[in-house]
Amino acid sequence: MTEGMDHIDNPCQSEDISVYLDGELTAASLDRFEQHVKDCLPCANELRAQRQLLCTLDVAFNDSRTFDLPKNFARVVTVSAENDLSMIRHRHERKRALQLCVVLGLVSFGLLGAATRTIVFDPLQSGFRTARVLFDFLFQALSDAGATASVLVRMVGRTQPASLALLTIGFIASLFFLSLLIVRYRRAEIIE
Repeated sequence: MTEGMDHIDNPCQSEDISVYLDGELTAASLDRFEQHVKDCLPCANELRAQRQLLCTLDVAFNDSRTFDLPKNFARVVTVSAENDLSMIRHRHERKRALQLCVVLGLVSFGLLGAATRTIVFDPLQSGFRTARVLFDFLFQALSDAGATASVLVRMVGRTQPASLALLTIGFIASLFFLSLLIVRYRRAEIIE
């Protein structure tokens, strides 16, 4: 029923009633709608119900009756509110409030503790695991170096003085060539 009232499939549209009550229909649409309401009992009932609702709302909003607040209303409300807060001023009430705050704090820290486990403790655990692996590596390297030194000392103790001198010269020469290789490597690294 909006502007044309050309609803062929379903001529009963609830928004048509609202448009009619708002006075937004053209003359031709208005005649068609009023004829439809005469023939359609559900639309006539809906129109009557919406008119009653509008009348009820009009009466409710236009009622000019007002009521006066009692004398000293603000002071009565203020005194009543202060009396309600007076129980907090007692010692046992403050103690109860403090206990409640402590319990809420502990619960909060407990909940945060579950979150901190993944933020703080898991990385620490990973760091300790890495440190343990490094410590195991260093211990193994030192143990192997000690075993090697012990084998070398035993071999040197069994050898003749001429072969001991040859072994010492070979050891010093290997240290010298190793230091030269390290220096050349560093120079090549700096140049690049």
